[in-house]
Amino acid sequence: MEMRETSARLLRLLSLLQARPDWTGPELADRLGVTTRTVRNDVERLRSLGYPVHASPGVGGGYRLGAGAALPPLLLDDDEAVAVAVGLRTAANGTVTGIEETSLRALAKLEQVLPSRLRHRVNALQTATVEIPVPGPTVDPEVLTAVAGACRDHRRLRFDYRDHDGSASVRTVEPHRLVHDRGRWYLIAWDADRRDWRTFRADRIQPRIPTGPRFTPREPPDGDVATALLRGVGAATWRYRARVTVHAAAAAIARRLPPAVLVEPVDEHTCIANVGSDTPQMLAVYLGMLDVDFEVNEPPELVEQLRALADRYGRAISRPGTAQPQAGNQRFCT
Repeated sequence: MEMRETSARLLRLLSLLQARPDWTGPELADRLGVTTRTVRNDVERLRSLGYPVHASPGVGGGYRLGAGAALPPLLLDDDEAVAVAVGLRTAANGTVTGIEETSLRALAKLEQVLPSRLRHRVNALQTATVEIPVPGPTVDPEVLTAVAGACRDHRRLRFDYRDHDGSASVRTVEPHRLVHDRGRWYLIAWDADRRDWRTFRADRIQPRIPTGPRFTPREPPDGDVATALLRGVGAATWRYRARVTVHAAAAAIARRLPPAVLVEPVDEHTCIANVGSDTPQMLAVYLGMLDVDFEVNEPPELVEQLRALADRYGRAISRPGTAQPQAGNQRFCT
């Protein structure tokens, strides 16, 4: 009976050490309902079993579970076990090359030891959901690992990069975050040569090892990684761009435009919208849908398209029998 209680306490102690980085002796003793001397003895038992439990003396000292030569058993509560199972199943159908079979092997091991109540939850989720494959390129897991390590350690990263038009270049960046969005992986980084933030497709990155020196992390662009990604990805494929003076408050216009569009306030009733699109025709239509007055000076393709639309709309209302417009119609200023 005593051996069973000791084994259960050791498992509980191991679970606590895995739950957060540092514990003091009194904290562990309180959570386990034992004395600090018993905690010290239990730590020694874990060490004898191969778990690298580090201890630091002093008032601010405590215990920490270190990284060992072998992977120790991981103790999960019910919700954590279900989350890991769902994550492994998703990874088996994901966009990272070469981990599908590994994910299925790990999932099989986990489901084998899951209690029946948790196995039913995982199977219910699998049966009731349908995963739609996301078309697009996949990423080598070694690339993700190398980039993620550089982000974590704040080390400069050099890599060969292939742009969307196929041109190749060598980039030196300060990596900030990896972001997964709609089936694709992106790196948000400060480009050291271009002195600006850039968004890179991870499937087009080939890291050069070893990494460079450490750097001091910068504040993320726009204060938010997700917004920076949406702007970078959305604007990357624009063939036509324009700075448009819009006669409306910036906050009101920003709500009508996608995140990729940067809206800069001028005063309470005017703002500058940095817009773009694949064609000048599409860009002209989108600007008209703002339903406010605006002014465009460039590019010339957009100016000509707006003139053509103005003529077309004018002809549409100048034919006999067409109702005449009322005062206050929208105007296009070019």
